[in-house]
Amino acid sequence: MAATTSFAASVPSASSSLSKTLKSYSESPSLNLGFLSSKAFKPLRARVLPPGDNVGGTGSALAARMVSTPLIKTPVPLDFETSVFKKEKVSLAGHDEYIVRGGRDLFHFLPDAFKGIKQIGVIGWGSQGPAQAQNLRDSLVEAKSDIVVKVGLRKGSKSFAEARAAGFTEETGTLGDIFETISSSDLVMLLISDSAQADNYEKIFSHMKPNSILGLSHGFLLGHLQSLGLDFPKNISVIAVCPKGMGPSVRRLYVQGKEINGAGINSSFAVHQDVDGRATDVALGWSVALGSPFTFATTLEQEYKSDIFGERGILLGAVHGIVECLFRRYTEHGMSEELAYKNTVESITGIISKTISTQGMLAVYNAFSEEEKKEFETAYSASFYPCMDILYECYEDVACGSEIRSVVLAGRRFYEKDGLPAFPMGKIDQTRMWKVGEKVRSVRPPGDLGPLYPFTAGVYVALMMAQIEILRKKGHSYSEIINESVIESVDSLNPFMHARGVSFMVDNCSTTARLGSRKWAPRFDYIITQQALVAVDNGVPINRDLISNFLSDPVHGAIEVCAQLRPTVDISVPPDADFVRPELRQSSN
Repeated sequence: MAATTSFAASVPSASSSLSKTLKSYSESPSLNLGFLSSKAFKPLRARVLPPGDNVGGTGSALAARMVSTPLIKTPVPLDFETSVFKKEKVSLAGHDEYIVRGGRDLFHFLPDAFKGIKQIGVIGWGSQGPAQAQNLRDSLVEAKSDIVVKVGLRKGSKSFAEARAAGFTEETGTLGDIFETISSSDLVMLLISDSAQADNYEKIFSHMKPNSILGLSHGFLLGHLQSLGLDFPKNISVIAVCPKGMGPSVRRLYVQGKEINGAGINSSFAVHQDVDGRATDVALGWSVALGSPFTFATTLEQEYKSDIFGERGILLGAVHGIVECLFRRYTEHGMSEELAYKNTVESITGIISKTISTQGMLAVYNAFSEEEKKEFETAYSASFYPCMDILYECYEDVACGSEIRSVVLAGRRFYEKDGLPAFPMGKIDQTRMWKVGEKVRSVRPPGDLGPLYPFTAGVYVALMMAQIEILRKKGHSYSEIINESVIESVDSLNPFMHARGVSFMVDNCSTTARLGSRKWAPRFDYIITQQALVAVDNGVPINRDLISNFLSDPVHGAIEVCAQLRPTVDISVPPDADFVRPELRQSSN
């Protein structure tokens, strides 16, 4: 059995030789995890090339023709007022933002935050439902509150057994039918799948009490309503608390942090409607009760755009696509399958994630020798704009409602209709690569974080920076950018792929995330193969402007601030974890 994944180990040894395109990496460098000194961000110009000039070699009009530029769209200020919790100002890349720090020492404030609430209904038992219901219940018990946390499920649902096993029962009034639970709750946390919300919102709204509060952990429903020219009923408050990680991570870190004043997943919060002035404190109380180390403000619209986009990008879809591409690349150039897996998946989910989590992206770059830095720069320069090309398209598909509509329609194809068969989601970990991964993990020493492989690091960091740039240009706050592009990836999601492969990461997430990952992963695989790697093979020169911009980007300082607010423990994900989706509970590798 593979060892428990825990990010607390030393840097591992590295790999053997590859072709001249991918230089050999024969030993691990000495890691210096400090940041480079931060220089002023240098404005860079678009390069005008003569007609027919194909210097970039990537095939993307955006790619070779432009270099990264400073922030254009200033984020909307997201200040808020709370009468219960302490608001704190942080400066991220020169922008002031406001947060609330969490911790179990704040649980005694929960009765005040939830004033007027007698019952919280948690609707659904998918990715977020089990974690949030249990965390809320446990926190309220610790706060000596008599607020009831009741789980509402569809009649006949197999999840009733899971909810009972977690301590929610009909006899105690903590488990019941969805619509009865909605009707009797003062705060309704709607955690059913996004497609189910889209198909049932009218009935859900009709069962809510006037002046009650609708709580969401994703802004998808707003996006769906906007596409129909609709909005929420005006007689209810609408808030959101959105953990920046899958439900199993939310629960796992909460449990791990019980003895050290809490640990959990950072959350964003939004107040979309406030009918009686309570919404902000209720939302912050909800986030604190979940165990969020820090909570930052957003809007429901900005949340769904960044979240749906991020899942299809570096969080799930893109990282799946690039490891498939690089594994194929490395083996085609003579690398053994086991070593190729280590130099792709293990490298990203292990030492690269650990280093970025605690010290930032620059620390990855600084760990390399001069020759290895050239390898990193080659991969980064070739990959940045192809990644941005797909990310740009993805963001705009989300923003215009196309991706939301795709999710709703996909959910309806799970069942037979119009004389056509049902098409549920298929498996994504049955290819040769992932079978090799099982073998690698079966003999992996405890705490082994894999090799720090420069070419893989260059592609992955280019993807991360491209996603950051898209969100920055679209006016998202740095808190949202860093959580959706960096922290959620390295602290919440990658540890699951490190533990048991890509499906264990993707399929512990929401239906929307799982669908998006399957749809967009092949796009990233294709564009890296067809553009980035072709540019490398053709000897296209490194774009020095891109590298200079990466080294001086103000996001690094913002990440350094956010790293000080990260969970108090590293998530530990054993291969036989019992806190994941029931269908994924097994002791296989």
